[in-house]
Amino acid sequence: MKSISRFFRLIRINFILIRYNLDEIIFSMRWFYPLRFLGYFNPWYWVLKNKLSRGERIRLALEDLGPIFIKAGQVLSTRRDFLPDDIADELEKLQDRVPPFSGVIAKKMIEQALQLPLDQVFQEFNQTALASASIAQVHEATLLSGQSVVVKVLRPNIKKIIERDLDLLKTVANLAEQYWFESRHFKPKEMVGEITQSLFDELDLLREGANASQLRRHFFHSDMLYVPDIYWTYSRHNVLVMERINGIPVHNIQALKEAGFDMKKLATRGIEIFFTQVFRDSFFHADMHPGNIFVNPKNKENPQYIAVDFGIVGSLNTKDQRYLAENMIAFFKRDYQRVAELHVASGWLPPETRIDQFEGAIRAVCEPIFERPLKDISFGQLLLRLFQTARRFNINIQPQLILLQKTLLNIEGVGRQLYPELDLWSTAAPFLERWLKNQIGIKAFFRQVKNNLPYWSEKLPEIPGLLFDILNQKRQEQTEMYFQKKIHEMENQDKRNYRPFMAGVGSTLLLVSTGLFFLLPVNLLLIELCGLTGLVSLLIALSF
Repeated sequence: MKSISRFFRLIRINFILIRYNLDEIIFSMRWFYPLRFLGYFNPWYWVLKNKLSRGERIRLALEDLGPIFIKAGQVLSTRRDFLPDDIADELEKLQDRVPPFSGVIAKKMIEQALQLPLDQVFQEFNQTALASASIAQVHEATLLSGQSVVVKVLRPNIKKIIERDLDLLKTVANLAEQYWFESRHFKPKEMVGEITQSLFDELDLLREGANASQLRRHFFHSDMLYVPDIYWTYSRHNVLVMERINGIPVHNIQALKEAGFDMKKLATRGIEIFFTQVFRDSFFHADMHPGNIFVNPKNKENPQYIAVDFGIVGSLNTKDQRYLAENMIAFFKRDYQRVAELHVASGWLPPETRIDQFEGAIRAVCEPIFERPLKDISFGQLLLRLFQTARRFNINIQPQLILLQKTLLNIEGVGRQLYPELDLWSTAAPFLERWLKNQIGIKAFFRQVKNNLPYWSEKLPEIPGLLFDILNQKRQEQTEMYFQKKIHEMENQDKRNYRPFMAGVGSTLLLVSTGLFFLLPVNLLLIELCGLTGLVSLLIALSF
């Protein structure tokens, strides 16, 4: 039954590919390449020819294939190091908006998850969805305490739908890697792996709640970013209850201007929030597109952002942070040799990479970029070009860096929509230099000592016992070595004493056998026995 379902699903995919004149993908496969002339018989070939770009056709095909393929396209749009720019630009336009499912079904799912009637949790619950996407939808509600909240509910049977379509995507990816000439550039199996991980992460709403809680904790006393509170008592893996926020959407430029916001300060603050998350907290919201960002209307002189939708986050270790900070500073100083050395020293490139070749490749990419005014230079595009160049030298780009590059592009886009003259470098450079300064030098050393002091003090009482165990073990090893040495010496002495004896016995027996042979008429067998025994004795003596 599963095979039949997959077969009909593949037929529908092929029909949509043909409809959007994407049968060129099929005909570029090894088996079908000789049949590529058949594409001219596709009626849509003549209808869509020269009217839609390939990126537009791919986007429309994904929209027709359904919500899971839309979500897959959104994930793929972040992989600009794999995809051509024209396709990635179109995939970014995919809107994850689908018709909502019944509010009655949503109500039953919430009651089943909480094991309570809805009126024992909420004063009010609006069965009309506030927003609807491919994975979940959101409803307005009011708790018994009077607090306004939003309730996020997973779509019914969404896990089975995702597993079905992912199984199909894996099949298509395997076929593509075997038979599609261009697959070596796009790595379909790797991309499907990323899509799978992203989709299954979003299926656990408790995970999203935990992400929100951590971000809220990091900015709890900050006036830069507000993160809604999570109501854990009423949250489950398929239901998430969160504080409802009121703000101006960041993409509503006209409303922000009419409200009297300083647009330059608002744009600069967005950049500060991003770098604070990356370099102070090592934990950042990785889905900061304009639909997930609002501005608090209350404080216009000191603007505060509000973030929602925490399904995708990224984290960096100290090595990643240092890699980014030092590379960005070296880039803007045009020190390409330093950039190349950093890549090899940090382990991102193989140790056998030729620094001069990589330096030349980076220079060829970056020099045209730096000929523009600083306000026109994109950090995100710079990182993207770096990743694309380094891939030719077999760089292994970690997923968290791809997420960061995508987030940086989003933040830059928002910032320059708010204030087109925004100079990211003047905002970012002091931040990066200050962070690097804090990581190196005597202050950093004492800070690390201070941070580790509680752990060391906890382990301090154990040190005498550990030292005693080490010294006792050392003494036992020395005692064992002493006795082994003595035994070895005694064995050697025995061998030295035994060697002359055996040599004497062997020589005597050889002489006796010789004498018996020439002087006495004895049995020949006796002579041979004496001679053989003597020879063996001499050989034993020589072996010591």
